[in-house]
Amino acid sequence: MDPRSLITEDQEDPLAVPEFLPTAPYRGTRDFLPPEMSVRTQVFGTLYEVLERYGFQRYDGPVLESAEIYEAKSGQEIADQQLYTLTDRGGRRLALRPEMTPSVARMIAGNAGSLQFPVRWYSHPNCHRYERPQRGRVREHWQINADIFGSESANCEIEIFELIHDMLRALGATEDMFVVRANDRTLLSSALTDLVGVTDEQLSPVFSLVDRWEKQDREKLAETAAEIGLTTKQFDRLTEVLGAGTALLDELPEAVKENSHLVRVLSSGSADLVRFDPLIVRGLAYYTSTVFEVFDTSPENNRALFGGGRYSDLAGLFTAQQIPGIGFGMGDVTLIDFLQTHGLAPAPRAEVDVVVIPVTEDLEDAARTVATKLRRAGLRTSVPLEPRKLGKELGRADKAGARAVVIVGQEDWEHGNVTVRSLATRDQQQVGVDAAAGAVADLLTP
Repeated sequence: MDPRSLITEDQEDPLAVPEFLPTAPYRGTRDFLPPEMSVRTQVFGTLYEVLERYGFQRYDGPVLESAEIYEAKSGQEIADQQLYTLTDRGGRRLALRPEMTPSVARMIAGNAGSLQFPVRWYSHPNCHRYERPQRGRVREHWQINADIFGSESANCEIEIFELIHDMLRALGATEDMFVVRANDRTLLSSALTDLVGVTDEQLSPVFSLVDRWEKQDREKLAETAAEIGLTTKQFDRLTEVLGAGTALLDELPEAVKENSHLVRVLSSGSADLVRFDPLIVRGLAYYTSTVFEVFDTSPENNRALFGGGRYSDLAGLFTAQQIPGIGFGMGDVTLIDFLQTHGLAPAPRAEVDVVVIPVTEDLEDAARTVATKLRRAGLRTSVPLEPRKLGKELGRADKAGARAVVIVGQEDWEHGNVTVRSLATRDQQQVGVDAAAGAVADLLTP
């Protein structure tokens, strides 16, 4: 008797197959299949090379940090709205890192006694923020971070701007595809207080207003300004100030400009690396002077790609020693969007360069011997895991992107030979086993 025949409608079937769990990733996160992973590996491998040519050293840190370091240093939006938090069994409040800068500040402070400042460090952390997923924003991303710690020189700004240009150029970008827009919070503070009449108490909310200036219409901006306490006349003057461009610098006190790192950059031979823009503020609370954002100039993707700035004492949360720094974070989502917009994203690499195919099962050991020689020569090589006919294996090798196959036949192997075939031209040649790697390499050479 079928046991299911005894189950009433109100009972659960103990033999029923449970529903499958969903295969989609958590909203705002992404799966990277081999083709997507290949593109990412190529892009970020190129960026690592540029960073290391500048003397930057790679570091990493834990994905879990004390929630307090973000609440103290990352700003209200991240701390109050975007942190993924948890409490461990010891009652400690932790957070998945939303960014790397507070972590690296902790590491710098903890090791300051053994470091020779200034130091150049970079990382590629996995970061998490509870955001509304949309184009350019997800809840989990990877981000190149590059920072210089321990110097107040404006040469740090110049090097960071040079580095950004070289990183994007290395990916194929030309100078007309992007622009680095930079500001200095000390200059903006002076403009707001001296030219607009903003009070010290109003500075922080007005900074937030400026940060939204290009994202909201004038009516909404005016409404927010009134809520802050600005008069209509002040709002009109604020509009003039923010639209003045480099002419704004002529209106600011000389004493303020003399202490600005950005003004020194704009007065140097590196001035063409950046464009002064009073609208650049950056929302993170730890920036103290220079701030900048890199924008895509394409109308199809006219948005900020990444940004950064200078912090006079970010490590002050962890040590009494004042350690200035400057850096930026380059997220993977907007970077890949930029490359795709301009047709610069690399094609995924093929699975392998060459496949070694035994004609019969008893030649599998021989095929593995040949594959070992090819791998030791630096060739990406695979061997079939299951026996199939030669024609099917040739088709599989072609679909895998291999450009050559090495066929191991019984008679050839007995004489110490194999057949090397080009999958593009179907030309083939018989060579000695030890010469196979060179013959394949010749086929792969453009």
